[in-house]
Amino acid sequence: MPHISRATRPAVRSAAVSAVVATALAAGLLAVTSSASSASAAEVRVHDIQGTTRLSPLAGQQVTDVTGIVTGVRSYGSKGFWIQDPEADADPSTSEGVFVYTGSAALTVKAGDAVRVSGTVSEYVPGGEASGNQSLTQLTKPTVTVESSGNAVPAPVTVSAKSVPSRYAPDGDPGDGGSVNALPLKPRSYALDLYESLEGMNVRVGTSRVVGATDPYSELWITVKPHENPNRRGGAVYKSYDDQNTGRLQIQQLAPVSEQPFPKANVGDALAGGAEGPLDFNQFGGYTLVARTLGKVTDKGLVREKTRRQAKDELAVATYNVENLDPGDPQTKFDALAGAVVSNLASPDILALEEIQDDNGAKNDGTVSAEATLKKFTDAIVAAGGPRYAWRSIAPENNKDGGEPGGNIRQVFLFNPERVSFTDRGAGDATTGTGVVRSSAGRAALTLSPGRIDPANTAWADSRKPLAGEFSFRGRSVFVVANHFGSKGGDEGLTSRHQPPVRSSEAKRLRQAQAVNAFVRDVRKVQKEADVVVVGDVNDFEFSATTAALEAGGALKSAVKSLPRSERYSYVYQGNSQVLDQILTSPGVGGSKGSKGSKGFAYDSVHINAEFAEQNSDHDPQVLRFRP
Repeated sequence: MPHISRATRPAVRSAAVSAVVATALAAGLLAVTSSASSASAAEVRVHDIQGTTRLSPLAGQQVTDVTGIVTGVRSYGSKGFWIQDPEADADPSTSEGVFVYTGSAALTVKAGDAVRVSGTVSEYVPGGEASGNQSLTQLTKPTVTVESSGNAVPAPVTVSAKSVPSRYAPDGDPGDGGSVNALPLKPRSYALDLYESLEGMNVRVGTSRVVGATDPYSELWITVKPHENPNRRGGAVYKSYDDQNTGRLQIQQLAPVSEQPFPKANVGDALAGGAEGPLDFNQFGGYTLVARTLGKVTDKGLVREKTRRQAKDELAVATYNVENLDPGDPQTKFDALAGAVVSNLASPDILALEEIQDDNGAKNDGTVSAEATLKKFTDAIVAAGGPRYAWRSIAPENNKDGGEPGGNIRQVFLFNPERVSFTDRGAGDATTGTGVVRSSAGRAALTLSPGRIDPANTAWADSRKPLAGEFSFRGRSVFVVANHFGSKGGDEGLTSRHQPPVRSSEAKRLRQAQAVNAFVRDVRKVQKEADVVVVGDVNDFEFSATTAALEAGGALKSAVKSLPRSERYSYVYQGNSQVLDQILTSPGVGGSKGSKGSKGFAYDSVHINAEFAEQNSDHDPQVLRFRP
C-alpha cells in the first residue's frame, strides 16, 4: 500500500547511485533487485525512467523523489495515477509521463497535484509474458508526497494525421527473437514508436471518426487519419499484414461509468471535440487514450443493410455466426436474429449457421442435442414472416469441438423446403467421415449427407468439424460445406513486442483449409463442373495463408474478392474492418451458365452487426446468389 503525505517543501534528496540496464522482462511486476539498488531524484526524472527504448534502463531499481504533475487518476481496474514532468528534455523518443500503480490502495491525489514519488521501476506485461504484449513502464510500491494542488496539467501532445507515421512498426531484432523491445525508438518513422514515446503522457485527439463501435467494456476506437483505408460506411479496412491502419487508437475514460456513462457510438459516427488524457497500454488493444475529458458522439445515421431477394431461378446460400445461441438466451435475441434472416438476408434458400449450442447451452452435463435450440430459432423465423425452415446437422461428441465448455457448438444447415430439397444419404455421426462417389448418373454424390469431413484428422482436434450436405435446386445438385475453423486465440496482437506478431493459431487453420480443399478436389475429380459452395466462419482474412490453402489448385475462389477492396469485411476488431466470414465457390458455380452478377454470381457481405454498438452477433452474415 502506498504512503501518501502532503508537504510544502521539497524532500531531502538521497545519494546518487548509477542505473543498471534491465536485460530482460519479468512477467507481471518486477521485484526490487536489491535493497541497495536505487537511483536518486537528483539524477532521475521521468524521461530517465522511460528511456529511449521500450524498456526502462532503471527497471527493477528503486527511485526517490521523482517529480511530476498528476494528469489523471484511475480508481477502477489497474488502480493508480499518471504523473508528467512539465520540464521535457530535448529527446522526442523519451516519454515525460509514467503510471504510478497503487493497487487496491485508496487514492488521495487528483489531477493538477504536484507530487514527488518514490518507488520501484517495473515493466508490467499486460496479459503476462506469454501474451507477447509490450510492457508498460510504471512505478510500484509508491510513497507519494503532494507538494501543491491546483497546478495546470501539462499541455497535451496532439496525435494527428500529420504526426503519426505511415509505417506501423520496425521489424524486430532477429537476435532477440523478433522483439522490438531493445530497439531505439524512432517516433518519426513508426506509429508504434510514436505511441511508445508518448506512453503515460497527456495526449489529445481532435474530432475523429469512430472506426470501432462502443463495446460492452465501455471503449471505442477512432482514427486520426480520415483518409487511411476508409470504406463508404465509415470504417477502416484491414487490407494486408503490411497495412495496419496506423491512425487507430482506443478510447476509454477515466471516470467510472457509474459516475459518467460512456457514449454509445457506431462506426462512422464522429467523436466531436475528441478526447484528452493519459496514454496507457493495456492487454486488450494496446495503446489507449484514457480520457480525462471526452467529447460528444455525433450520430452519422449508420443503418443496417438489407440484401436483395433472390430471383426465382437463383439459389441464395448464406452463412451466419449467431454467437453461442441456445434456448436459455432471451427470446429477444432469437427474435432479433430471426428478423435479420427474414428482413436483412431476404430469407435465403440455404442458411449455414455457426455457433448453435446444445439444448441447455453452457451447462456441462453431457447434453449434445440442439433440437430445442433449432426449433426455437426456426419458430422465431416463421413468427418474423419467414419460411418454415427444415434443418440438418450432426451433434458433436461432448466437449470435443471447442467453444464454450458444455455448449457443444456446431454448424447447422437450415433450408427452405419450398425452394430447395436436401438429399439425405446414410446416417452420419460425429466420428464418421463422408466421402465422394460417382452416382449411377455419372455425377458426384456424397456417401453421407449430411456428413462430416475427415473428422479423425488431428487438424480438427478441439475444433468444429466441417459439415457437408448435398442439396437439389431445380433438378441440379449443389454441394455445401459449412465451416467454423479454429479461432485466433493465442495469436499476438498487432501491438506485440514481436514484429511482425506471432500468429501461432494460423498453423491449425492452414491444415483445416487443406482438408477442406482436398474434399472439394475429390468432388471435382468425379464431376469437374460440380457446384460446390464452401461457407462459414473461417476465422481468417482473404489474404491469409488459410484462404490460399482453401483456393489451392483452383479448387475454390473466395467470393469476397469479387467486391472492391474497401468493401471486404465481416467483422470489426480493434478498429480494423476485416474478413473472417467467407463464402468460396468452385469454378462451376455460375461460371458458364450466364448468371447475373460478378463472375457468374452475386455476393454480399450484409453489414448488420459488426459496426454497431448494439449487436445480435459480432459477425456480419454473407450471402451468395447464383444460378446452378
